[in-house]
Amino acid sequence: GYRVSFQGNFFGHNHTHVAFPEYIPRKHIKLDPPLNIQSNATASKCQIWWSVWNVPWYLAEILQYELQYKEYSMSWEVALNKTLPSSLPQVEIEATELRSGIAYVARVRCKVSENENSYHSQWSEWSQTTVFQRADVPKVSENILNTKTMQYLFIPLSFGTLLYLFWNCKLSSRRQKVSPALTFPRQLLSFSHFTVCTMGILR
Repeated sequence: GYRVSFQGNFFGHNHTHVAFPEYIPRKHIKLDPPLNIQSNATASKCQIWWSVWNVPWYLAEILQYELQYKEYSMSWEVALNKTLPSSLPQVEIEATELRSGIAYVARVRCKVSENENSYHSQWSEWSQTTVFQRADVPKVSENILNTKTMQYLFIPLSFGTLLYLFWNCKLSSRRQKVSPALTFPRQLLSFSHFTVCTMGILR
């Protein structure tokens, strides 16, 4: 630790003011703001990433980040804030949190995690901004819809047509098999009856 004091001459007298009787640098850290913030938005989500500069590796692993984003035309006072749970310099925003056709702007800052006991810091200044806009979901054309509809209807229609033809063929084959057997005895009986009647008249 260090002892921090200020000395000055006030009204012709030297005075010493002790600001910190025991100053520990690792408990009073302020990092540089993140750099190179970039974004890539699709129809389902927006990815934002950045980098940090002049940060030792043992601090980079225990950093926490805060993301702030808003509609481009709005002020930062109404921006949304997200404290990220991971020390990775990246974040994803779901498309459901963004309005279609609206441009957004985002920025990020960092500090040592509050869960860390060995080091302590305050928030850094905000980084530069990145602008992004959710991509619209492509609309399916009517031709594609009609094609898909015909594909869905083709199987049941084909099955129904085949079933109809099969049923008709089956009925036709039954009629062809049954008709001769039914008509022949009737013709035979009629002919026999006619013969008997004729013989009776002749007698």
